[in-house]
Amino acid sequence: MNTNNRDILAGASTATRLPAQDLDRARRFYSEKLGLDPVDELPGGLLYRCAGTDFVLFRSTGASSGTFTQMAWEVDDIEHVVAELTRRGVVFEDVDLPGLLGGGHTSNGIAEIDGNYPSKGARGERGAWFRDSEGNMLGIGQLVF
Repeated sequence: MNTNNRDILAGASTATRLPAQDLDRARRFYSEKLGLDPVDELPGGLLYRCAGTDFVLFRSTGASSGTFTQMAWEVDDIEHVVAELTRRGVVFEDVDLPGLLGGGHTSNGIAEIDGNYPSKGARGERGAWFRDSEGNMLGIGQLVF
């Protein structure tokens, strides 16, 4: 293996790892609130798959700070997803940050973010955030073209 290549990781897949102090509680949250069930599990963690990408909840004695987005789903209809998750009991964060349109805060749980970061040719995105049962900050995003 040639370790001098700059693109050594470019062909590797990525997977998010989220800490969970209580895997049973986390499993219930992801199943009941998000409609997700693990595709594989070991005593130390749960593997989830969404649209061909993986994320893992792993048993941890530490907790996430929950002060930043740790993982997000990209959706086509953010209003529908936020409404359905709210119906299931997910509580969305009221975010008030510089750079958000509409006065820098969320409206009905959704923020307008212009030019947030390079996003597949989009000019920005609409976003919403919530915490899972373990305090991990998760997001829902819809690209704006």
